[in-house]
Order: sequence, then structure tokens, then C-alpha cells
Amino acid sequence: MPHLDPAATAIVTVSYNSHDHLERFLQSAMHGQGENPRVVVADNGSDDIDGIRRIVAAAGAELLETGANLGYGGAINAAVATLPDEIRFILVSNPDVELQPGAVAVLQGRLESDPTIGAAGPKVLNPDGTVYPSARRLPTLGIGIGHSIFTQLWPTNPWSRRYREEQADSEVERDTGWLSGSCLLIRRSAFESLGGFDDAFFMYFEDVDLGARLVDAGLRNRFVPASVVVHTGGHSTKAISGHMLRVHHASASHFIEKRYPAWYFAPVRLAVRVSLAARYQLIMKRARAATVQDSRSESR
Repeated sequence: MPHLDPAATAIVTVSYNSHDHLERFLQSAMHGQGENPRVVVADNGSDDIDGIRRIVAAAGAELLETGANLGYGGAINAAVATLPDEIRFILVSNPDVELQPGAVAVLQGRLESDPTIGAAGPKVLNPDGTVYPSARRLPTLGIGIGHSIFTQLWPTNPWSRRYREEQADSEVERDTGWLSGSCLLIRRSAFESLGGFDDAFFMYFEDVDLGARLVDAGLRNRFVPASVVVHTGGHSTKAISGHMLRVHHASASHFIEKRYPAWYFAPVRLAVRVSLAARYQLIMKRARAATVQDSRSESR
């Protein structure tokens, strides 16, 4: 197993009513990496905070109670601010991830070997063993519009395939546009020089934005499939609420507006908003139809 330097690397995660996953995450983080790294759990106001406290204490991790729901990026920023100066690398992870043995050490070794790499991400597996496309191309205006319009009606459309880099070999290490915030190791000096995550993104696209800013700063985002994690919750197939879908689309729109602020991009920004609104209506229409069908099946 690769050697993890716990004096150089810390792990931070965010909990929000995450009892079902947090204990297993902490087990994989605290006892599955060869060394016991510093782990900070930033809690965004869980209903059963006493339960979160018990889980964190039993694992020997640290708990930061933010006092409010700061969103994912905002809570990560708050957790990073508590870390001692000697921490040079930060593993940002969702609490519904299980780190496979040696996963963090592999990423740490990659960052230590090349100062031009700002962030390194593992191969992310779904619970069924399939590979989730966690290393993606930065969404240009053309790719963004094509993906948002056609991904529901035509999942294999060329814009979505290019965005997800589906043609890339999931076993080959490579540079990429951005890495999923579900799990990535970032150089602390780069993270802090960029001001951390932009907390204007309450949820979704804070990782896309961070990857874009790393690239703008002349650093690389590196996909490292020798490091493996399993995302047990967030990427599984399940219905998405209308509220979370609106949040996702708001973040997508904010990203495009942030990346293309010039006045002459106004018509294209409008096209993105219109395509996202159409996508929302289509997804919700399908969800309502599925609910009606399920109700009919249950009544038979």
C-alpha cells in the first residue's frame, strides 16, 4: 500500500443529515489508508446533531458545527480554515464515499511528484461497479447548450459525450478540465490562493468552477485511476426533487454567466437559461408521469 503522510494531508467532508453514510466514510478515511490522517467533518445543521457528534467522536475525527447550512463549498471552506499550517494537501470528499485502501496516498504521491498539478481525482465507482464520469471537459457555451438541451431526449448526443469525456479510457491517467467534488485531493496553496470554493454556488458546479479557476491559474487537474473510491449515494439512480433540480440549474446558469460575462454573450447566456428551463420542464413532466404510473400499478 502507498504511504500516506498524515502530517501533510487532511480529509474534510460535509454532513447534512448524513447519518446513513458518515460512519462508513469515516471508517474508510481513518482506518483504511495505512495511517490515521486528520479528518474534519463540517456539519451544516443536521437535525440530529447529537447523532452526528456521537459518530464523529467514536471515529476519532473532528467536528465543526457551522451553525447554518453554508452549502457544500462554504462548509468545505470553513473546515479548511481550521487546519494547521503544515497541512499541504486537502482531500475534499462527500460523506457518502468509501475510500478504497491506499486511495488518498496514491493521490498525495501524484501531487508531490509534479508541482504543476493543482488537483488530483480518483476513479469513482458506482455501487454496481460501473465507472462514474468524474473527470470531465470544461463546459464551453456550445457544449453547455447542447448538453442541457439534448441529454434527456438523446443521452448519447455528441455534446454530452464530449462533456463527460466518455471516449476516454477510465484506466488511463490524464489531464482533464475539472474533477468531481465528490472526491478530490487539492494542493492547499492553490486552493487558498484561489479563495477556496466560490460559495455563491450553494450546491453543484462549485467543483466545475474550481477546476476552471485552477486551469486559469496555470495548474492542471489530473485524473488518477490508480486511486479508487466508491460513491455509494449521490450518483445512484433515484428521483431528484424539483427543488434540487432548480438549484442545479441555477448553479449551471451562474457558472456560464461567471465564465462569459461580456455583454456580447448576453444572447447565448439567455439561450442557456431557456434550455435549462426546458430541461427542467421535461424532467418534471417525466417524473410526474412515472409517479402516476407507479400509483396505478400499486392499485392493481
